[in-house]
Amino acid sequence: MSKKICALVLLLIVSVGMIHAQKATYKNVNAAEFKTLIETKKGTLIDLRTPDETKKGKIKGAEEIDFLATDFESKLDKLDKKQTYYIYCAGGGRSSDCAQQMIDKGFTNVINLQKGFSEWAKMGYEVEKK
Repeated sequence: MSKKICALVLLLIVSVGMIHAQKATYKNVNAAEFKTLIETKKGTLIDLRTPDETKKGKIKGAEEIDFLATDFESKLDKLDKKQTYYIYCAGGGRSSDCAQQMIDKGFTNVINLQKGFSEWAKMGYEVEKK
């Protein structure tokens, strides 16, 4: 093989290795960016709080999947991994854990409200009451 071909083959091998080495991650955003994204982009909005927490209100249009429920994992497994998900909890802890679980399961587009519903409400954004 010529030096040129060897160099191209080596470059291809390195490039493929770099692509595989990049691990998918989720995106953390603040309440203002989260609001803009859910208003302008397609996807599913998920509230990960408990039923008692959502009684106080939730972001309009959010589906409820209780992160602490025993059936949480099975509900997560039923979701389309190629779809975009906007997730939040009360303060950002559970949703960060959930976002990482989703990425580990092969989800490709997960957006997390970094400081949770508490920041959303503090900003005065619309809250849907039950």
